[in-house]
Amino acid sequence: MEKKINAFTLALTSIVCLSPIILGLAVYNDLPENIAMQWSFDGSPNWFAPKAVAVFGMPAFFAVLNFFIMMLINSDSRRKNISAKMITFVQWLVPVIALVIVPVILFMNMGIKLPIILIAFTLLGVMFIFIGNYLPKCKQNYLVGFRFSWTLNDSENWNKTHRIGGYFLMLGGVIFIILAFLPFENHISLILFFSTMALILTVPILYSYSLYKKSSTQKEVL
Repeated sequence: MEKKINAFTLALTSIVCLSPIILGLAVYNDLPENIAMQWSFDGSPNWFAPKAVAVFGMPAFFAVLNFFIMMLINSDSRRKNISAKMITFVQWLVPVIALVIVPVILFMNMGIKLPIILIAFTLLGVMFIFIGNYLPKCKQNYLVGFRFSWTLNDSENWNKTHRIGGYFLMLGGVIFIILAFLPFENHISLILFFSTMALILTVPILYSYSLYKKSSTQKEVL
């Protein structure tokens, strides 16, 4: 069944995106004027911004991003080809990220030590496993998946590409969860992280393109 985002869902997800403002106001006076917004793999902050950016700007940014994603879902003429669970995942992805990221940033700047690498990579791993599981169940659409001209115009290419892509996404998710519990100060963890990301992105693309070239060659012969 085609799932369309209604006004209630848009309003609810927007409220969730903006809800961290309540926490920000409660701890506003306890925050430094310039707070860390980003941390490197070794846990040291490498980007600072005025605290108003974290308290008001970040939730507003997530709310705007959420709005555009909702509009993209509704404007996809092939929306009915997307798994209903995948649609639900996409529409709640940004609100959940907002609920996690903003409080973590606020608490970290209040001196509360949080395992930010553990949190980030566990969430990333769970997300990849979920997407990898449901991506092969999505038919051709303009919202999620490996959306190239040759996959959008060839259902067999699309299905095979997303089957392979799903396997690699789930494998990558498992690796990221394992990496979440390893110290990122060593080079091995960094190499594993970037190598996994490269495999997740490049293998399905190269596989898809090889199917396209093979199909084009067969058509030329005929």
